[in-house]
Amino acid sequence: MIHETWTTKETLKTVTCVHTDAKKFKVSGVLTPGKTYEVKNETEEFYFIVDNTGKVAGYFKEYFSNT
Repeated sequence: MIHETWTTKETLKTVTCVHTDAKKFKVSGVLTPGKTYEVKNETEEFYFIVDNTGKVAGYFKEYFSNT
């Protein structure tokens, strides 16, 4: 299972959170606007990052800008 090794995987790139205005889900508790995050995996729609909880989770790319 690839997701079990994401925390120790090499960082692909870094992205900066630009907002936490989610339509459906509350993300303000796990993302901080202005903070830079390490991308561990990427799909067309999502970045899988190490968030404020220290775990890897997937978030829509709309919350981030490339640094």
